[in-house]
Amino acid sequence: MKKLLFLSILSISFSIFSQTDQKIYDIVSSVSSKRIKADVTTLVNFGTRNTFSDTVSNTRGIGAARRWIKSEFENISKNCSNCLNVFYQKNLVKAEGNDRVPTDTWIVNVAAVQKGTKYPNRYIIMSGDIDSRNSDGSDFTKDAPGANDNASGMAGTIEAARVLSKYKFENNIIYLGLSGEEQGLFGGKGFAEFAKDNNWEIIGVFNNDMIGNIKGVDGVISNRDFRIFSEPVPPTETEQERQMRRFYGGEVDGISRQLARYVYKTTKTYMPEMNPMMVYRLDRFGRGGHHRPFNDLGWAGIRIMESHEDYNHQHQDLRTENGIEYGDKIEFVNFDYAAKLTAVNAINLASIASAPPEPKNVAIGGVVEASAKLKWEKVDGATGYKIYWRDTTSPTWDHRRYVGDVSEFTLEGIVIDNSFFGVASVGKNGFESIVVFPNSVFR
Repeated sequence: MKKLLFLSILSISFSIFSQTDQKIYDIVSSVSSKRIKADVTTLVNFGTRNTFSDTVSNTRGIGAARRWIKSEFENISKNCSNCLNVFYQKNLVKAEGNDRVPTDTWIVNVAAVQKGTKYPNRYIIMSGDIDSRNSDGSDFTKDAPGANDNASGMAGTIEAARVLSKYKFENNIIYLGLSGEEQGLFGGKGFAEFAKDNNWEIIGVFNNDMIGNIKGVDGVISNRDFRIFSEPVPPTETEQERQMRRFYGGEVDGISRQLARYVYKTTKTYMPEMNPMMVYRLDRFGRGGHHRPFNDLGWAGIRIMESHEDYNHQHQDLRTENGIEYGDKIEFVNFDYAAKLTAVNAINLASIASAPPEPKNVAIGGVVEASAKLKWEKVDGATGYKIYWRDTTSPTWDHRRYVGDVSEFTLEGIVIDNSFFGVASVGKNGFESIVVFPNSVFR
């Protein structure tokens, strides 16, 4: 009996302190570039998926595309004993007052929710965009294959559902196809409002927009680099929170930046061949993506995408000029690379969905002392907590210490002035929550 108890304790301890889990490696190896290629091919063959294109045809237009996506999610659900709740979510966008909307249009999203086993109101989202465009975003008649932008992200989301639906997770996962991105992020706005109206707790959003190109317009070629865009602090912060940041720091420590750091850490742990590049920006210069509507409501959201873009193959009519081929065609997509970025998403979805909630009300102290002090409120499902810290100029959490099932801890000899700190919850399975930056100060 004592031996069994010792082995049980040893198993829990190993789980807490181990850096890897075989399940996550299995998920990486299960992602199929062949299936992603087949899905991108199907989406491209709809001719155009422009937001305002045909909704009646079964072979052309956005209507056919979204029905096919829904059917794929439903087939995946059948293979996992109906583990997915698949549905449309839609909002009407009016043409009046919007020069990018030629006619009143229903913006229809496709969602597949994989229910968690423990936390019924907590959701982590992976999204891709259904719609495509050519040179004129309102031209819904000419072909707009949208192979990379963004059939690649949509196909990656479907593939993640295939792989992860074979597992059980404590938190809910949403696989999401969003529409109306090219005309104003309409799909993301609609679904974010839908989540808010249903009082969902959104842990974070992985927006996948263009994950299949490895050759940049500048001539750089890499199948390992990828970018993670994240805003520094939420736009919903209060004036008091802004004032606190001025005196205590945190200008680059908002919830979306912590989500980006989580993706960075998990990727470097399980896919060390990849080079995640944390970009300190909401999105590309002057441009936008479907994570932003979730950010606007105060939720964490990031954009995951290729590092080397070819603008000749984005938002272009199909043509050849001066020996240059323009257009977003399937031959310009690298499917092995798209599979790698799909795996990046899948392992982070699985890790977050396996973790307990973040610690609540994290506070920090230690002003004019030789040690940093942290305290927090315990959360359901956590068997321990881990303190992270880094130099104030470092983009990533570089130091960590597991401190056990406690609600406060003092890091002796670490001066609070020279580092930033955060706390994560740890489950008995070893999976960690996203790090929480302190939101108050104590003496």
